[in-house]
Amino acid sequence: MERPFVKLTITEKGARSLRAGHPWVFAGEVLTEETPGPDGEIVDVYSSKGRWLGAGFYNSRSLIRVRLLTRNTNDRMDEAFFTRRVRYALAYRRQVMGEDFAACRLIFGEADGFPGWTVDRFGDVLVSEVLSLGIDRRRDMLYGILRRELESLGVSVRVIYERNESVLRDKEGLERGKGPYIAPGLEPEPAGRTEIRENGLILEVDYINGQTTGYFLDQKYNRAAAARLAPGRRVLDCFTHTGGFALACAAAGAERVTAVDVSADALAQARRNAERNGLDGRMEFLRADVFDLLTEMGNGKNSPYDYIILDPPAFTKSGATVDAARRGYREINRRAMQLLPRGGYLATCSCSHFLTDALFRAMLSDAAADADVSLRQIQARQQGPDHPILWGVPETDYLKFYLFQVV
Repeated sequence: MERPFVKLTITEKGARSLRAGHPWVFAGEVLTEETPGPDGEIVDVYSSKGRWLGAGFYNSRSLIRVRLLTRNTNDRMDEAFFTRRVRYALAYRRQVMGEDFAACRLIFGEADGFPGWTVDRFGDVLVSEVLSLGIDRRRDMLYGILRRELESLGVSVRVIYERNESVLRDKEGLERGKGPYIAPGLEPEPAGRTEIRENGLILEVDYINGQTTGYFLDQKYNRAAAARLAPGRRVLDCFTHTGGFALACAAAGAERVTAVDVSADALAQARRNAERNGLDGRMEFLRADVFDLLTEMGNGKNSPYDYIILDPPAFTKSGATVDAARRGYREINRRAMQLLPRGGYLATCSCSHFLTDALFRAMLSDAAADADVSLRQIQARQQGPDHPILWGVPETDYLKFYLFQVV
């Protein structure tokens, strides 16, 4: 593929950002565009001093005007280039995930050099989300490469299912929707449910109707860490979704586990997971609003729980709503801290990169002061290594997970 469809010259601010490792050029950083070409194609990016900075996907309709693919002048963005990228991503997962390679994130967007593309693997099912026009126009090639590279590792792909429902596609000029990717050798009408193994448990994944790609793989090792505190404990798992933390704690020997969620469908799936693993006798499932529930339960003097897990959805998905989100996180953590007896345990997290770790820690400190307790930190963790954090790209650093004893 010939490269210079468009030559962009950008501001010094934009150039500094690229040199620091961030892969995006924003519309406000573009000084000139020479010979504009088709959206979704590859462009060269230059500094105002004429220095070549890299090449990437161009989209005149997006605030992210260019998503950088390479900083190497020798690269040609042909099929061989993308094959190498896929091969590197799979080799990395095999190395860091070991036997968990069977259920993990295979492609994590910019962290793997595929801007705007996510792929999760659930055994022989791949779930894909595409958020950039450049990737969308190369779907057939990329899916073909991914299938071939997996097959070379002895992995057969039965289903590729696309979950392209995010409003972020609107900003790229892409339509939203979901459905199976149709190609020879793939199932055109998948059942929508499959099973994975995680930390010794067999779990059902609904990749058509479940949240995001069907399951939150990024918390896999955090669930194992949380479970190590569970033996003999009375656990309240808030925002349980399909029961990940609750099941891990029950399997680890918790005295009793209550799994809470506002979604009846999620709770039904959590109950099926409990039955599948023979854990339903030590678990109960409660449909409730977590904020209301924690308020109704009062304080730790007569608390039925000595271990609370808070795994809420992202309270903010933009910088404009960070302050409101911080108040929501503070309130729910304060209520949990007040409910726990002294010596009880708290697992708490946030999955929004807009609420930075510094803000999250400050919020926890404020919540503890409001609850008149002290926090003894046990662990501070992040997302699993199949969701790698690329330094210089803060968007890849999003999950904060803390374990505390409340004293």
